[in-house]
Amino acid sequence: MRFQAAVLRSYEDPFTVEEVTLRTEPADGEILVEIAGCGMCRTDLTVRRSAGRSPLPAVLGHEGAGVVVWTGGGPDTAIDVGDHVVLSFDSCGHCRNCRGAAPAYCDSFASLNLFGGREEDEPPLTDATGRALAPRWFGQSSFAEYALVPARNAVRVDPALPVELLGPLGCGFLTGAGAVLNTFGAGPGDTLVVLGAGAVGLAAVMAATAAGALTVAVDRQPGRLALAERFGAIPLPAETVGLPERIRRLTDGGAQYALDTTASSPLINDALRALRPTGSLGLVARLHTALPLEPGTLDRGRSIRHICEGDAVPGLLIPRLTGLWQAGRFPFDQLIRTYPLADINEAERDCDAGRVVKPVLLPERRSR
Repeated sequence: MRFQAAVLRSYEDPFTVEEVTLRTEPADGEILVEIAGCGMCRTDLTVRRSAGRSPLPAVLGHEGAGVVVWTGGGPDTAIDVGDHVVLSFDSCGHCRNCRGAAPAYCDSFASLNLFGGREEDEPPLTDATGRALAPRWFGQSSFAEYALVPARNAVRVDPALPVELLGPLGCGFLTGAGAVLNTFGAGPGDTLVVLGAGAVGLAAVMAATAAGALTVAVDRQPGRLALAERFGAIPLPAETVGLPERIRRLTDGGAQYALDTTASSPLINDALRALRPTGSLGLVARLHTALPLEPGTLDRGRSIRHICEGDAVPGLLIPRLTGLWQAGRFPFDQLIRTYPLADINEAERDCDAGRVVKPVLLPERRSR
């Protein structure tokens, strides 16, 4: 099967949209999805900075959504041809954490998601010359017209929803909203500070507003702060003098929860100082250097932990988020700008420059 995909061939060069070949059919527990739209996530773009650790050439993309066109069957495939699905991260389903409803902490998370696939097979995608492309990225490789994915990755959604916009619910928006709704369990009367008003941070703001929590959003960009205010947060510039003290005043003695999406050591320390006793800070951005914690920041029962994929079970959280969207309480579509798949490099430039919060790539769909 031949179709168009965006291929990253080197860490420095642009993506190239070219013909690729899928050399295998869906096996038991797999489905083939015609991609209607795929969000561009910062995790996709960090491959460029992986210092050679990520194999190339590869088809990236892990916020796909579309329509099932082929299933491999099997007892674990409860999805049918014609179903509309959102694709999320991969997990094994049988390790202790997966069985404990914590698939984001799957024992095999790294091997399955960082270019995983069937161990017994050659990589399923090749380019026009027959050269193999790296195996599935996050179980998807959905910067393409089609994606062969484990059915476990897929969450069935209402076909009345705009499927081309739903992909970011599988990772970026899932992460921010899940941190608020799952990890923190925030509700009426709770207070939250969100550091960084990008896609993850703004999803957290929307979820906190939907849950009835008071939220303070911190960012350096006035436009992002304006978005956070639109979604119900109190905006606060990151350069504010005495930032922790200001947050404590706004949250009546300190925030109960803080979510950092920036990986900025100074902001992380500010957030810890802004917490009330027993308050919790969650980190979602990957730290690339040591994190120096200033004296006193973890006193009085304060805690800090990393949050992966919003502590989500995608099959539970994604329907919850689409339900909130239908009720007008999680307007994630206002963060999205769409681009044809052919314009993937423009989307990347706009994302890097902060001109767009969440780019979504739209491949040509043959079934239209």
